[in-house]
Order: sequence, then C-alpha cells, then structure tokens
Amino acid sequence: MSVPSEFLWYIPNDVKAGHRGDTADANHNSLATLSEHAQALERHGWRGALIGTGWGRPDTFTVAAALTARTTEFEPLIAIRPGYWRPAHFASAAATLDQLTGGRVRVNIVSGKDDLAAYGDEESDSAHRYDRTKEFMRLVRRLWTEENVTYDGKHFRVANSTAAPRISARGERRHPKLYFGGASEAAERVAAAEADVQLFWGEPLADVRERIRRLTELSTRLDRDLPPLEFGLRITTVVRDTSSDAWAAAEAKVADMAKKAGAGWNDHGPPIAVGQRRLLDLQTRGDVLDDNLYTAPGKFGAAGAGTTWLVGSPVEVARSLQKYRDLGIRTFILSDTPYLSEIERQGCTLLPLLRDSIAG
Repeated sequence: MSVPSEFLWYIPNDVKAGHRGDTADANHNSLATLSEHAQALERHGWRGALIGTGWGRPDTFTVAAALTARTTEFEPLIAIRPGYWRPAHFASAAATLDQLTGGRVRVNIVSGKDDLAAYGDEESDSAHRYDRTKEFMRLVRRLWTEENVTYDGKHFRVANSTAAPRISARGERRHPKLYFGGASEAAERVAAAEADVQLFWGEPLADVRERIRRLTELSTRLDRDLPPLEFGLRITTVVRDTSSDAWAAAEAKVADMAKKAGAGWNDHGPPIAVGQRRLLDLQTRGDVLDDNLYTAPGKFGAAGAGTTWLVGSPVEVARSLQKYRDLGIRTFILSDTPYLSEIERQGCTLLPLLRDSIAG
C-alpha cells in the first residue's frame, strides 16, 4: 500500500528572538504568538509542525501541549531526548496527551550532543547514547502496546509496568510514530531497527537515494520486526512568485547572514555531527546542486535544516520535492522565515501544488 505524503512546518521554540532570520519580536515566544502559528498552520492546510528541543529552550512537551489545547487538528512533532526523559515517564506523558488530543501526537527522538550535565545526564559517549536511544525507543513502544511490561536492560529497567492511559488504536496507527534523525553509522543502525520514520536534511537527490538504499538493506540485515521504515525530509524552502524573485530573496538572506557572521542561524553548535558535516561538505560541489538546492547558507553560519535551501517559484520547488517523493520520501517538514508569513505564503502557493502532485 502506498503511504500518502504529509506536509508539516517548523515552530522554532527558542527563547531568543530572530531565529534563522525570523522577525525579532519581543513576544515571539508567547503563548499568543505560538498559538497564532499553530492556528495559521491549520487554516492553510499544514498537518502540524516539528517543535525543536535543546537545553536552554522552553520545554518542548509543554509547548506542544499548550498548542494542541489552542487548536483542533494541529499535530505537534515533539522533539525529546532520552536522558532528559525516562521511558516509562515519557510513555505515560505522551499517551496522556495523545488521548486528550484524539491521537495528534508525533515524537521526534533526538540523540545528538546537548548540555547534558545541565539536566543531570552523564551519557556523553556517542556510541552509548545511541545504544541507549535504541533501548528507549523499544521500551516506549512496548509500554504503549503491551501491559505489565518487565524489562531489565543496559540503560533502563521497569517492573510490571502498564502506562496509563492506554494508547487507542486509530486505524493502522497503533501508537504515535517515532521519528529519528542522524547520519552516523550508529544512528543508522538505530533508525533501521527501531524508528518509524527516518528524517533527512536537505541533501542532493543522489545522496538521499543512496541513504534510503543503505537503510533499507540495513533493516533487512538487522531483522527489523516492525513495519517498513518510512522516510522524511526536513528542509528550508525559499518560495516566491517567480524564480528570479526567489533567488534574489535567497541571496539577500545569505548576504545578511554574512554581514552578521551567521548570528541567529546556528543552534546546533560544536561538535559537528556527521549529518551536519555532510551538509557543509556539499559546498565543495557547488553553490547550487541538482536544480535548485542552494548550499551557500552553510558558508556563512547556517546549520541543521537551514544549511541548504530549495529555492524557486512554487512550481519549481514543488517539482523538486516531487523528485524526493519519487525516491520514497513521504513526510515533508518545510519552513522559511519570517515563520508566520511564510506559513501563509507557502500554504497558499506551494502546498496546493504539493497536494495535487505528491499527496497520493
């Protein structure tokens, strides 16, 4: 059965104003402003939004709960970290929010380096963090789908644990999907074995094709006992009425980044993860790859999903996203700044084309 495409946005969840070129409004992180974003997403047909995580940001789960209370269909993709959460505590919290919202919860598991000591985590070794993440995902899924779970692992233990409330099956959805990112060998082994959706950043088509092939083969070698791994793309999309207008806007953004030495664009910090290094290395292959994948932002301090951008008219960007769809991508998480006005612009100009061309 073909998996239908889904289109989400991004809510920055940052205490500092002006994230990645956003409007530097003192009220940018108020409940009223964040709710305005979520409500605009509903009005313009987006399925929901990724809400970022990291120590020093507002608590992501709290933000997600508040936004679901102010909306009726908005689905938060809640980024969380093993080590910040214990599995049984998280399973119960997520099940509660899922019940209260009628099944709107999605979860993005993050294993990258953070200010671990600030919230009492000590697992700084990358290999151990990913091993712990694998255990976390397996145990949370069991707590959602089984009762009286007893587990004695390397990192976590529970005895006779039944998370309440119980997750309600909704069609083929047995529990909230677990999204995961990462490009290291350890990360790919976790994704192939335990994730429901592997998220990629904006790499060229050939690179994404190779990663999908590798992860699919790895799933087989690891005897994956879950439904087939799905794939998603998290990328910045600079869309204007015409191609020339879009490129002028993109180049103006990059010029402003250069002037400000990338201030406000990099919220990932050192050390540079494998996936981030892959994006930065694209600069050696040219400023524009494929038809309209712009790599220049990475030269001036952009990071994460802001490192590379798809630039063009609505038709051009929709055509590029269709090519990722043809590779097997089914979840698209897009964004540009100012976030609110771009929710509306791209919701009116790009999203209808995506629904027509790649929704099925």
